[in-house]
Amino acid sequence: MIDIPLSALEVAMVQTGTRAVDTLRDTAGFARELERLGYHRVWYAEHHHSPAIGAFPPVVLTAHAAASTSVIRLGSGGVLAPNHAPLALAEQFGTLAALHEDRIDLGIGRGPGTFDEGIARALRRGADPTTDAEYRQDVAAVLSFLVEEVALGPLPEPWLLASSPAGAVLAAELGLPVAVAHHIRPENTRTVLEHYRAAFAPSRWCERPRVLLCVETVCAETEEEARRLGEPMNVVKAGLLKGISDMPFPTPEEAAAHPFAPEELTALAGFRAQQAVGAPETVVRRLAELAAETGADELMLTTPVYGFRDRVRSYELIRKQLGG
Repeated sequence: MIDIPLSALEVAMVQTGTRAVDTLRDTAGFARELERLGYHRVWYAEHHHSPAIGAFPPVVLTAHAAASTSVIRLGSGGVLAPNHAPLALAEQFGTLAALHEDRIDLGIGRGPGTFDEGIARALRRGADPTTDAEYRQDVAAVLSFLVEEVALGPLPEPWLLASSPAGAVLAAELGLPVAVAHHIRPENTRTVLEHYRAAFAPSRWCERPRVLLCVETVCAETEEEARRLGEPMNVVKAGLLKGISDMPFPTPEEAAAHPFAPEELTALAGFRAQQAVGAPETVVRRLAELAAETGADELMLTTPVYGFRDRVRSYELIRKQLGG
């Protein structure tokens, strides 16, 4: 059984045959549905220049969803520090926290949010990729500005996203809770957690190590249906394995007809085994295993499937299996 909070990561997939504005309209509805189901928080990811993922600023989505919900926590997962001035981030999320007290999270990550070097440079006004030292300075500056400059009263809850030991050590040294990107690099999860817990220093933000584990999760009434719903994301992942980052998010029918190479099928099966895909009993059992293996304090589920109703249904079936 799972006795820790469950949350959701929204990556705003733009599906074949739909418009970006259709995805955008679903974001507030998704937050309302998860609030109804009793999920703890919804985070929005930052992406740029992708036909499969909308380039919607997390701060805007957070504000939009917060205006139409009442208790669920909302925020970034994450907003990417290299693309933003630290003071601007502090002002934006500090303002949201003042407007929606005890509901706003500021999850910070490092990547540019795009595979296009030209777009990455445009986001940074022509600057080179950020160094480790610059990223460390940016995160520390955001935290300092929140307290010393913005100072609107209620503060957002800061988190640091990590998929590598370097990110884990930075979170530990700053005394921040860490969100582990198991849904991206599951092979790094154990090492990330070891580094984080070994180096953690208490701070005003967090008194003890605190871990959120993000897991790719697809739940349906049957194992076969869950696999079918997961196939579009498998097509996108297979493209990334070949260095193709500009693929649209296909329909399940298009994905079913997609020819996978044997080595792609092997890689995808290995990745899927580290996540949670299947019927409700299978998914809940796998999530419970991951929680126990990692000692996570919270699980965040990301469900990249085609169709709003199928995505919400996945979260609904998990809650039903848990008896809530």
